[in-house]
Amino acid sequence: MFVGSGAGSSPRRVAIVGGVRIPFARAMGAYAEATNQEMLTAALKGLVERFDLRGERLGDVGAGAVMKHSRDFNLTREAVLGSGLSRETPAFDLQRACGTSLETAILIGLKIAAGQIDSGIAAGVDSASDVPIVYPREYQQLLLRSARGKSFGERIAPWLGFKPKYLKPRLPTVKEPRTGLSMGESCERMAQQWGIGRAEQDELALASHRKAAAAWDEGFYTDLVVEHRGLRTDDNIRRDTSLEKLAKLKPVFDRSEQGTLTAGNSTPMTDGAATVLLASEEWARARNLPIQAYLTYGKVAAVDYIDKDGLLMAPAFAVPRMLADAGLTLQAFDFYEIHEAFEAQVLCTLKAWQSPEFCRDRLGLAEPLGTIDRARLNVKGGSVAIGHPFAATGARIVATLAKLLEQRGSGRGLISVCTAGGMGVTAILER
Repeated sequence: MFVGSGAGSSPRRVAIVGGVRIPFARAMGAYAEATNQEMLTAALKGLVERFDLRGERLGDVGAGAVMKHSRDFNLTREAVLGSGLSRETPAFDLQRACGTSLETAILIGLKIAAGQIDSGIAAGVDSASDVPIVYPREYQQLLLRSARGKSFGERIAPWLGFKPKYLKPRLPTVKEPRTGLSMGESCERMAQQWGIGRAEQDELALASHRKAAAAWDEGFYTDLVVEHRGLRTDDNIRRDTSLEKLAKLKPVFDRSEQGTLTAGNSTPMTDGAATVLLASEEWARARNLPIQAYLTYGKVAAVDYIDKDGLLMAPAFAVPRMLADAGLTLQAFDFYEIHEAFEAQVLCTLKAWQSPEFCRDRLGLAEPLGTIDRARLNVKGGSVAIGHPFAATGARIVATLAKLLEQRGSGRGLISVCTAGGMGVTAILER
């Protein structure tokens, strides 16, 4: 998709220079009073400082947030103006639910590959603490009718129909409008459909926490994370958790005996922001910047989650289509970064790729994609441990994987992110 030598009209290679994020924090905690603009600006400032970009005019900056106030109609541009980059650096907002910042990386990469720009930043931010609170539509319409009034009487007349219930706020929900189910409830159904048990979900969650803690202890995240509001590390990592402790947690989405998803094997509500710098090889080398890896392929997919597939199963379709583009097998990777919205989602996807029936009937493949080496999965911790500020997760993963490939010296990594709305965003990084 992005592969090229730069000769003639061939697409240019898309270099990943590196990424920076602020620590991810549990909602209503360290960033309880922080706005999306503040967090995104902080992450961008960290990237600017790390790669000496102060005053630099980049080709474009793409970012977005899932939980967004109307005041943030130009969120990314405002954050860029406070980042230290040249004020002549353009920016745009984009939203594809949890795949937002991976999608911005793909779009920035396409612009670089096409020669439209030489450099750009992909980013994402989300706050589950500073959420927009709205009031019933009846109240909104009353206010607008009053505002349209040309006389005092016309402005006051709508208020005669005011009712106290209009002041009851409506908080944002994570339920799918088409099904009325939350993401967790939808994933619980997937777990039952695919026969994913509680124990294997807890085992994957425990591994996520242990890997994340080890990564912080070894200093892996030191140059990838900058302090913000006194927080220096991701605060969701549970160093003292165990299978015994996880087993004691009660299911939260299906409280019957069949329920398997708990607070321990699901991502927590999280605040944070993440960024990643992409460029052409020539631009990076002219500034003596590192090239950690290359973004070589990307793919999106969607499923009919209303009548046919599980809400979070789209990556199971996007990945094999991307593998076909690249001429690769599922086993041809040194690292697998699969977003842990819920450990059940990861396990359902892996089981689908092993299923002869699914691969034949739904993917049109003669053989199953097969298994992956679990030792290569989310080796520095996943979203269950690190946290999941919706739009920021993709950039976190890209930066993590690029550094892993740089440390290894060569190799290939797969990224898979499921999203609300029954979509999935995937990518391949190589070095």
